[in-house]
Amino acid sequence: MKKVAATPGRPGRLEIYQHYTGKKKVIILLMSLLTAILAVLAINSGGMDLNPFQVVMAILGQGNPVSDVVIWNIRLPRVMAGVIAGAGLSVAGCVMQNNLRNPLASPSTLGISNAAAFGANMAIIVFGAGSIQSASTDAVIINNPYIVTITAFMWSIIATMIIILLARFRDFSPEAMILAGVAISSLFSAGIILIQYFAQDTQIAAVVFWTFGDLGRASWREVIIMGILVGLAIIYFMLMRWDYNALDSGEETAKGLGVNVARVRLGGMLVSSLITAAAVSFLGIIGFIGLVGPQIMRRVIGGDHRFLIPASALMGALILLASDIMARTIITPIVLPVGAITSFLGAPLFLYLLARGYKRR
Repeated sequence: MKKVAATPGRPGRLEIYQHYTGKKKVIILLMSLLTAILAVLAINSGGMDLNPFQVVMAILGQGNPVSDVVIWNIRLPRVMAGVIAGAGLSVAGCVMQNNLRNPLASPSTLGISNAAAFGANMAIIVFGAGSIQSASTDAVIINNPYIVTITAFMWSIIATMIIILLARFRDFSPEAMILAGVAISSLFSAGIILIQYFAQDTQIAAVVFWTFGDLGRASWREVIIMGILVGLAIIYFMLMRWDYNALDSGEETAKGLGVNVARVRLGGMLVSSLITAAAVSFLGIIGFIGLVGPQIMRRVIGGDHRFLIPASALMGALILLASDIMARTIITPIVLPVGAITSFLGAPLFLYLLARGYKRR
């Protein structure tokens, strides 16, 4: 068998492959630089007037005492929380769409975010994991983030297992999976209402405010916890990237290639649920990041999960950072809930995908 060599007018297979991967790597590099620039702009946004030079100098430890306090204690944790949560939710949506073979799957559309919110509400109201304060910056402080995260994770796992069982044993169509997600969301929303019905007035006000979704409540403790969880999850997803590529070709094809489909699907959904639980328990409900990020990058960079996973993470971080900047600057000095901004951005895309229609792969 002859080896195909490159000619002056016809590139070889190696050159074609290098061009194919090189373009994707350039896109990811540009997105990384854009994320860094947007992060500096996000740190610069707020009530106190700062310029990008002051921000950079404060990060490097050369700022004045006032700017150091504002940046290191208030704005930098907020921005880091946005980057980590946006990346985590977007990657979770990317993996869910692959595992369920459903382009509309995401933590919000499948009801997993509401399930995690139900668990967080239970931890705050029933188990006393949140304390009330009178400051205008926030209405609830999470004094035991571990209980909140564990409880949110447990209930998100229940919702995830329902989705997996429906997909596996009932062979639900993509449309039916979304309808099942709507039903699960409604179920846990009703549970949240019942818990709040028996709570005190101050607890209700605190939890409702908490549910809106706000990056400003994150301290360095929450940022570190989310960073560890999301970092480990992305490493796991990257290790499974070839299995996800095989799943894209169909379940039978993946099995023929030696992929344990049930184990890959279960692991992916469980890890995705953990990311969702961490983000929701600390920041509140931030919808549609897991739908918008992967869908945009799938059209830009393709379906190869070697590149789609990191690209989706960067796009999720970009969307959440941009949404937070909008939330802080639209009607300054009032800070809008970032969850409302992401829903405004994500809902039109969701409706577009439904109206456009799609084929089950």
